[in-house]
Amino acid sequence: MNARTEPSEAKTAIARPPLVRELLLVAGLFVVYKFGRQLATGHTAEAFRNADRVWDLERTLQLPGEGSVQDLLLHGDTLIHLANTYYATVHFPATVAFLVWLYLRRPTHYVWARRVLAAVTAAALLVHLTFPLAPPRMLAATGLVDTGQVYGPSVYGSPQTDQLSNQFAAMPSLHFGWALMVAIGLIVTTRSRRRLLWLLHPLLTLLVIVGTANHYWLDAIVATVMLGIALAVIRPRASSGAGPVSLRPPKRTATTAGRGTGKLVPAARGEATVDDESELVGAAR
Repeated sequence: MNARTEPSEAKTAIARPPLVRELLLVAGLFVVYKFGRQLATGHTAEAFRNADRVWDLERTLQLPGEGSVQDLLLHGDTLIHLANTYYATVHFPATVAFLVWLYLRRPTHYVWARRVLAAVTAAALLVHLTFPLAPPRMLAATGLVDTGQVYGPSVYGSPQTDQLSNQFAAMPSLHFGWALMVAIGLIVTTRSRRRLLWLLHPLLTLLVIVGTANHYWLDAIVATVMLGIALAVIRPRASSGAGPVSLRPPKRTATTAGRGTGKLVPAARGEATVDDESELVGAAR
């Protein structure tokens, strides 16, 4: 570490929001969302009517059949069991881990990501309240298998007795929306040449939610549109609040060329140093 990096780290520490406040805020948003979803329960007939409409619309749009994805997963019990496990266990922990990493390493982008996720989740809750939708695993016309119930593990009980979740909140898919935001956030805030591989997370999530018959293709499409609108409106800002932070991945400069060789290469006049740039875009050291 040299003197050039220490001011940037000090500014980063100042920019990090108070931990207790963030924990209370995130926990509060989660509780509000969980209780809000419960308000949408009890609309069984409407949820199935909407499911018929969504299924017919997908056929009109000539979207691929969800059954083709499920057929791939049903080639072996192990594969479908892994898909069910992924659906049940990865969604929430991956998003929490993403936020924790941003909070510790990229505090400016943490605030941005938290605001985007909150906006998308709030918009999703409104859709859940106004457009209850039964998932394809419940719709006889789809011919799809409820893989969670048949092969396990399942995160849902019977819709008549399940008091912990709202199973008629298929659209939009927050499984996919959150996964896509995690990938975008990591692509923006890291410098690895392989950072585009983070897109495998939402891609795998899409195959899982469709293949397990928990969501329609349109559920993921609507979630993508909502996330796109949120990203267009909500931009990361510098700690001073003076202006938006660039979402472009950081670039190496002449200053960084000498790092790792034991040589110091002065930056050209007018060229941003890595520390100045990392303060703006949160690039990894």
